Amino acid sequence: MIVAAHQPHFLPWLGYLDKLAKSDLFIVMDDLQFEKENFQNRQRIKLNAGPHWLTVPLLRGKQTDRICDKQIDNTGRGGRHHWQHRMWRTLEVHYGRTPHWERYAPALEDVFARRWDLLLELDLHMLELARNWLRITKPIVRASSLDLSGQKTDRILAMCRAVGARTYLTGRGGSTGYLDTDAFAKAGVSVVWQRFHHPHYPQRYPGLGFSSHLGFLDLLFNCGPDAPAILWQAGEVITEGSTP
Repeated sequence: MIVAAHQPHFLPWLGYLDKLAKSDLFIVMDDLQFEKENFQNRQRIKLNAGPHWLTVPLLRGKQTDRICDKQIDNTGRGGRHHWQHRMWRTLEVHYGRTPHWERYAPALEDVFARRWDLLLELDLHMLELARNWLRITKPIVRASSLDLSGQKTDRILAMCRAVGARTYLTGRGGSTGYLDTDAFAKAGVSVVWQRFHHPHYPQRYPGLGFSSHLGFLDLLFNCGPDAPAILWQAGEVITEGSTP
């Protein structure tokens, strides 16, 4: 069984979803420490001025807060000034004329009309929408439901043992600097590296050029039912033993 893992993201980008699709089981690492200015509560979309951040406001909390502990800040001004209303209007204004807006807008409007208190609940709901729309059927487990210990390589190995994984699919980001592949080999767990070539597809505001690494909604609004095929063609898994 191939297992992959990542922190929860708000409106995950296509590479995140490719890794989920290429695994047999995906673990949402919701019990890690929350990182500011990461993607756990924000993501980019494309506006008429270029890429723009959508950010979910959070209560201050403690520096040691885990992702699953983070609470959304709903204490600000209400009505049209509330973060959910402003975020929905931004999507509506800049994607409302895309070819497939009407296909996905009702479910999204419900998301931004509903009250959310925990960031994790919102992130997992968005991930479920992405899975359904992009036809990704691989099961998901929360790391907080597993009995894990250790840091970095030790923690990931504990995660693999907990779910009975024989192969760990890892991205090409920060893990290339700390992942001890020798330790995996000694534990009988093989490592494969994700290789993802970001697809180019028609976008709104073509005069600005193509913007990559946006939230998955950009692909869906612009390409609709063709989005799953575009995503599948973009990714491949490097075979065991290849370098990252």
